[in-house]
Amino acid sequence: MTIYKLDINTPIGVLEIVGSSSEVLSILFPDREEPLYRCQSDTPDALQLCAKQMEEYFNGKRSEFAFPYRYEGTAFQSQVWNALKEVPFARTGTYQGLAQAIGREKAVRAVGSANGRNKLSIVIPCHRIIGSNGALTGYAGGLWRKEWLLRHEQAVAQRQAEQ
Repeated sequence: MTIYKLDINTPIGVLEIVGSSSEVLSILFPDREEPLYRCQSDTPDALQLCAKQMEEYFNGKRSEFAFPYRYEGTAFQSQVWNALKEVPFARTGTYQGLAQAIGREKAVRAVGSANGRNKLSIVIPCHRIIGSNGALTGYAGGLWRKEWLLRHEQAVAQRQAEQ
């Protein structure tokens, strides 16, 4: 399988989209200052659509995503990631709540671990999960990005409610 990469600039740094000819496989912050992978003539439509929708998200015009993607993990990780998709835009959940949602109340640490292995940032909204005490905890992209994403979504939701 040929792997393609496409970087986009966002308000919180470069976002790297990785995928095959037909689907997105990861969306991560690579912690580099400038994009390395620009759109080319052979960049698959799935990656281009993902980039367009990410730009709409960062511009406050999108709260859900509709492009082909695939995640690979254990059955447990897949359960957690599916439950993450149920956390509404501009809302937060807890690791404990996520563990309860999948019927594994005692697996809070394992839920946190699965959350941290999510490779589809923003689309599988692991940034919406916070500690039971309301504190921001663990985010592979950095806690400052997690805070920015949560504030961004709340601001977008506020604007939409006022319209």
